[in-house]
Amino acid sequence: MIYYFFALLTAAVILLANNPRSEMNRWAAFFLSSAAIGGLTDVLLDQGYKELANIEQLLNHMLTPYGILIFSLVYSELVKSSRARLYLKLVLLLLPIWMMLTTPLQPELTVNFRFLLGWAAPYYITSCLLLMISLWKETNRRKRRNRFIATIIIVPTILAALLFINVAAVLTPDIDAFRYVSLFIIYSLSVALICTFIYGVLGVKLRFEKDPLEGTMKAVSSGAVQLNHSIKNEIGKIAISSDNLKRELSAQLPDTGTLSHIEIIEAASEHMLGMVNRIHSQMKDIFLVEKSVRLDQLVDNCLRLNQGLLDRKGIQIQTIYNGEPVVKCDPVHLSEAISNVLTNSVEAMHEGGKLTIELVQVKKIVQLSIQDNGKGIPAQQLERVFEPFFSTKNRSDNFGLGLSYVYNVMRKSGGSVEVISKVNEGTTVVFHFAGNRRIKG
Repeated sequence: MIYYFFALLTAAVILLANNPRSEMNRWAAFFLSSAAIGGLTDVLLDQGYKELANIEQLLNHMLTPYGILIFSLVYSELVKSSRARLYLKLVLLLLPIWMMLTTPLQPELTVNFRFLLGWAAPYYITSCLLLMISLWKETNRRKRRNRFIATIIIVPTILAALLFINVAAVLTPDIDAFRYVSLFIIYSLSVALICTFIYGVLGVKLRFEKDPLEGTMKAVSSGAVQLNHSIKNEIGKIAISSDNLKRELSAQLPDTGTLSHIEIIEAASEHMLGMVNRIHSQMKDIFLVEKSVRLDQLVDNCLRLNQGLLDRKGIQIQTIYNGEPVVKCDPVHLSEAISNVLTNSVEAMHEGGKLTIELVQVKKIVQLSIQDNGKGIPAQQLERVFEPFFSTKNRSDNFGLGLSYVYNVMRKSGGSVEVISKVNEGTTVVFHFAGNRRIKG
């Protein structure tokens, strides 16, 4: 059983170390640690620490179903409000606390397994349902794959623990539950280990392989800088030569069509230079000049700057500001990123569309969402929206760099950006600001 303890505890430490700020990872580490301590019972008893063994066994029985339920609640994302999740955490903790306070440890640990089964079974079963419902509702292909992996790792072992530990403790108390449960634990850890290296589980792949988009952004940025430099030099040569040629020919051949051809070359050169500058401005490495900024005021300013575009298509604007959060950011780059999203949203909507901008803050969490009711993005394209030069628009003047730039700004700012979309329903872009970027007012 000591191997069982170390295996689960190692998994908990890896998850927590990988991203300690992630609520999902923290609760995964919590339930894995709660399950792990059950492996210490025999060791503590062999060493004569009976009271300590009783305490850890009680904690194992009480905290494991609670931990897995809260993890599933957070991971499923079915309860969006952080406040609602907090209330659920507190309410669901009442039964484990009550049982811990009323279970006698002396002279022997006496667990009321019938009462335990009465509340632990709903906790375990609800956990499974949350994971399966979130899998069924997920439309993003990459997220759906990750949810499927998490479900096949967790659900069989949860049900095995319920059957061979909780149910068996009531029906057949003498059964060696660990012999059966250990097989499912080995299964879960093996699948998790394999999938961690191949796909990533709960983000752990990031410990071994950085976000592929980050590498792509750096490679494309480096290549774009070199290419832009070369193209600008060559265009500059064409522009200078054209200007010189035009001056010479103007004096010699004032009325011929030759000058019109030179003017075409000049116009084409200017257009090419403009394109190169636009690409360069979007792909160059971002250097932040950070300040304390009222996010609601920044959004309002972006709306004013884009008012002409919004008015031309008759777009209705609804702003929902739940607070006035102050965040540490570069206001210039963040304004440009928000404007890029606003432009995309307007272009995706028909005349008279509706744009909903919501700002949410709960404790340290700050989220800005921009939602349109446009045509939406197909699932097969949704996974690629942040890739440089990928665009869902069939237009020659679109370089597919807007969302790449948004991604880059938020990554450099210590946050993240997420795109949620359904065809014919609309698209929501969510800016997530890390808790350490929030300035307390």
